[in-house]
Amino acid sequence: MKKNTLLLMALMLANLAFGQVQFPINPSQRVFNIKDFGAVGDSITLDTKAFQAAIDECTNTGGGVVRVPAGKYHLGTIILKSNVTLSLDYGSYLLGSQNLADYDSTLRVAREEANSQSLIYAEDASNISIEGLGVIDGRGSRTVFPRKDKNGKKLPRPRLLRMENCNQVKLSGVTYKRPAFWGIHLVDCSNVHIDGIKVRFTGNNSNNDGLDIDGCQNVLIENCDIESGDDGICLKSSLNPCRNYVIRNNIVKSHTSPLKFGTSSAGGFIDVSVSNCYFYDSPMGAIKLELVDGGVMENIDISRIKMDNVGSPIFIRLGNRGRIYENFTEQIQNADARPEGAPVGSVKNIRISEVVADVQLTSAKGPNKEFTDKQRAMAGPIMIAGIPNHYIENVVLENIEISYPGLGTKKDTKREVPEDIARYPEQFFFGVLPGWGAYIRHAKNIEFNNVKMTLRSEDEREMIVLDDVEGFVNQ
Repeated sequence: MKKNTLLLMALMLANLAFGQVQFPINPSQRVFNIKDFGAVGDSITLDTKAFQAAIDECTNTGGGVVRVPAGKYHLGTIILKSNVTLSLDYGSYLLGSQNLADYDSTLRVAREEANSQSLIYAEDASNISIEGLGVIDGRGSRTVFPRKDKNGKKLPRPRLLRMENCNQVKLSGVTYKRPAFWGIHLVDCSNVHIDGIKVRFTGNNSNNDGLDIDGCQNVLIENCDIESGDDGICLKSSLNPCRNYVIRNNIVKSHTSPLKFGTSSAGGFIDVSVSNCYFYDSPMGAIKLELVDGGVMENIDISRIKMDNVGSPIFIRLGNRGRIYENFTEQIQNADARPEGAPVGSVKNIRISEVVADVQLTSAKGPNKEFTDKQRAMAGPIMIAGIPNHYIENVVLENIEISYPGLGTKKDTKREVPEDIARYPEQFFFGVLPGWGAYIRHAKNIEFNNVKMTLRSEDEREMIVLDDVEGFVNQ
């Protein structure tokens, strides 16, 4: 077991240098002021054509900066192009149109959660940036962009920003607000740097993820302040692997999970370092590493994480949903789901260290102020779970302190935990688990080194429960 630990540490140290993205200085710093192209900025006039004219002129004459002075600019879809920096002055607001017709429906349809509309879009572009002190506000409320019609049919909702197959992408400084759907969605991009942005997506609409980074290579995410209505920083892999990531110095509040790999995971997640982050007010869990559509998850190093008022602190899942992302329309979370065809992937070589977490139950409801089983499941233990004959391997948890709420009963100790091989991988779907500190199943070579778990109330369950586990060490 010691040999495995040393090997894993060596792998992690070897990868500390990845993700150093280099961005060339734009050879031409010519400035194209959107006011010179007819933009009004009165929050009423539709300024889409003026913005697009400035962007087109900038890229067609060799590149430069498209400057957005202070003002409130009413926009439909604008398309960024190569060698363009969109620079927002302090006091500038890009206000998404509340008319779906103003969003281009002829753009490439996204592989995941498929629709084409976006406020800001780029495709096959290189050396593009969005920077400054302004605000990009989608104004995408539920009233304006409902998720479904009165007959239950799913309706299109525009993303705030989507970039497909772009190289040398930088987002810095800007505040992003109120998307109708996902917020910042990058697909199959390379050499990406996201630095010091603010995300304010809570209480607006459904599925308001912060960062969805799908199948991108060489990515650095740092110094960001994220408040998301769904996942916070979410790595996805609907086709290509996520490879060579550094995620550091971020503050994330999330309704669903501050840090998530998945659920789309056909390509996998390889060589990812996450460090020095603060996660808070995240009732459905904190760190979720999910591989359910094939692919490979390996060489993951997560360290120096502080978590306050979160649900289940660590969830590592290898499943067999087996989704193939072609013309995909929407997620299905049924308990009776069946594998969809992709082969089972593999999860190995994960190290999580230097974590302090405070796990909290959401507020009790009802006349007796009792906690429901769903609430107790959401504030569950560490869960590491493969499926029969497919094991999660070589996981080290080290120097970790977690405070749990307790309240487990004798009845909970006898619960039979469903396998849910193909179901959408949300930890609380498994129900209240029979261990209060950790539940580990279908796994090999799992090490707990200086993992301290404490209770704030009585609990009749065991601290750690193992089921089909080979080579567990707790020291």
